[in-house]
Amino acid sequence: MDKRFVPWFVILLVTLWTLCCHAAGADPTTGFTAVEVSEDRFKLHKPYDLPPEQRYELRDGVRRLWVYCDDKPFSAGSPTKPRAEILLNRTYSSGVWQFEGYGYVPAGTTGVSVMQVFGAAGPPRNTTLMLHVYGGRLVYYRDETKVVDGDICDRWFRLNVVHDVEASVLTVFVDGQQRLTVPGYGGHKHYFKFGVYTQTDPSHYMESRWRDVKVYTKTSY
Repeated sequence: MDKRFVPWFVILLVTLWTLCCHAAGADPTTGFTAVEVSEDRFKLHKPYDLPPEQRYELRDGVRRLWVYCDDKPFSAGSPTKPRAEILLNRTYSSGVWQFEGYGYVPAGTTGVSVMQVFGAAGPPRNTTLMLHVYGGRLVYYRDETKVVDGDICDRWFRLNVVHDVEASVLTVFVDGQQRLTVPGYGGHKHYFKFGVYTQTDPSHYMESRWRDVKVYTKTSY
């Protein structure tokens, strides 16, 4: 066969592969350095009157967190709503930081925050970013004009959140695709949280699962 002529199916395969790579986009972690996060830095926030095993499970590398809308807050007397969240105790105040994790939200879970970047300039806001689940959609706070993913439930998804502190910009990726870029809300101390934290119009039962959670950083772009 003349090597100048390539079979049509080979051309088709190469074209499809190129298109798929282009669609996937660049890896959000490129240029970042992984930060060591030992197990003791995964701090559980759960209803104060319950033992950890009633709202948190770590099995085969998967962290499952669940809460009921009528549970107690994480501390006695707290005005906050019920939660079962992991606080990644690796705080930062400058540079560029990134959260990465593979999440899973069972269908039926709604009215809940599943990931947040804690820290803001002051009341009434304590966070600089929150990702909520409403009706199977992953949204920025409860802003229906900023839908990060329209079909987030019953599947594993890769979530990357990049926080440039000096520029006060946050960028969210789902499955390697950039889905959202928003300004931050200031603050001098930040950290990442994930799990379930009750918001408005919640389901009675809320759950999310996480695996391969990592933290990355770099000093500048």
